[in-house]
Amino acid sequence: MSQADSANLILRLYELRREPTLRAARDWFVERFHPNTAQDVFGVWMGPESAYYRMTTTYWEMAAALVSHGAIDAPMFNDANTEHNAVYAKMQPFLPELRKRSGLPDYLAHLERVVLSQPKAEERLEVFRRYLAHRATLANAPPIKEVQ
Repeated sequence: MSQADSANLILRLYELRREPTLRAARDWFVERFHPNTAQDVFGVWMGPESAYYRMTTTYWEMAAALVSHGAIDAPMFNDANTEHNAVYAKMQPFLPELRKRSGLPDYLAHLERVVLSQPKAEERLEVFRRYLAHRATLANAPPIKEVQ
């Protein structure tokens, strides 16, 4: 893979993010989706706002899969994007139970791998946890629980 190929794929991913429905889904994910339990996540996953939930999570899982399989240079991807960190930070506390209950042991595994492989990943995630807790407070929702 060349740097130019990585750059072109990153730019294509950015174009996809600008699509109005995906943009609305991503906004919903940050502004209105504030789960406190895996059951909260399942309720949304299977409920009327399922499309927004699935659009956001599968978009970032797809992008991370491109990185995991070498189609996109990981450092370039992480330098060009931050939102995938926020999505993972929001989902991380619930992944073990979501994987078990859904029967999908690799659910969001590419996203997890890409985020956790970054230098100082835990420090970076803590920044996003604080941001998401702030967004939850602004939405009058309880903050996302801390990862133990």
